[in-house]
Amino acid sequence: MKLPALVASLFAALALTITAPASAQAVLKVGSTPTGSPFTFLDTKTNTIDGVMSDIVKAVGKEAGFEVQIEAMQFSTLISSLTTKRIDLISAAMFITPVRLEVVDFSQPIYSYGEGVVVPVTDKTGYVTMADLKGKRVGVQVGTAFVDPLQKSGLFTEVKLYDTTADLMRDANAGRIDAGFLDSPIAGFAISRGLFPNLRMATTFKPTMVNSIGIATRKGDTETMGKVNAALTKLKADGTIDGILKKWGLAS
Repeated sequence: MKLPALVASLFAALALTITAPASAQAVLKVGSTPTGSPFTFLDTKTNTIDGVMSDIVKAVGKEAGFEVQIEAMQFSTLISSLTTKRIDLISAAMFITPVRLEVVDFSQPIYSYGEGVVVPVTDKTGYVTMADLKGKRVGVQVGTAFVDPLQKSGLFTEVKLYDTTADLMRDANAGRIDAGFLDSPIAGFAISRGLFPNLRMATTFKPTMVNSIGIATRKGDTETMGKVNAALTKLKADGTIDGILKKWGLAS
C-alpha cells in the first residue's frame, strides 16, 4: 500500500473509533420482579415486565439518555444482583429503608404506601392493628420490610415466608394461612380483579409500616443517581409520573 493511501486508511479508522461511542447509547440492566402488580409484573403476551415501575424507569431512561434492559428476578435477589453488578438499577416496589440505604443508594421518593392485610371473605372481623390478629397464622414475602416487624412482634403462631406475593395470596386463598401481610396496592390490585375470590382486603386495618419506594443504584454511583434524580424531577414537574400512576390506578 502506498504511503498516502496508508495514511488515509489510518485516519479513517481513527475517525470511526472516535465517533462510534458518541453514537452508541448506554444500556443499563434493570432488576424488577415478575409478581408485583401493579408495580411490576410479567406480561405473558409479550413476555416482558410491565407496570408502574417499568413505565417509570423507561421514562427515566428516555429523559436521561440511556436505554433500559429489564430483567425479571425474585424480590429477595434484587439487592445482591445490584451489588454484584449483575444489574445496574432496581426499579420495583422496594421501600427506601435505613437498612437498605447502608448497602445501596435510592433516588428521590416516587410513591408512598403501607402494608395491607388480606383475610378470608368469611372472616368479617374489623381488624385495625396487628394486635387484632394475635394468634393467627400469617404470611409475608421474604425480603420485604414487613418481615422483621411481624417476626419480632411475638403475636402470631406462625409467620410463614413466601418467595412471591402470588404464592402468599394463593396460600391465603386456599386457607393454609389466616392472613397475609403485603404491599397494600399489590393486594388491592389482585383483589379488585377477582384473582383470589376467597380473599378480601381488611379495609379497616391501619398500616404502621408506611414508606416510599424509589429507584436504586449501587452505593456511590453518583453519576447514574444524578441522572436518575434529574430525570425524575423533570418527569414529576411535567406530569409524566402522575400520568403513569393514574394509568395503573394509583392516583386520582
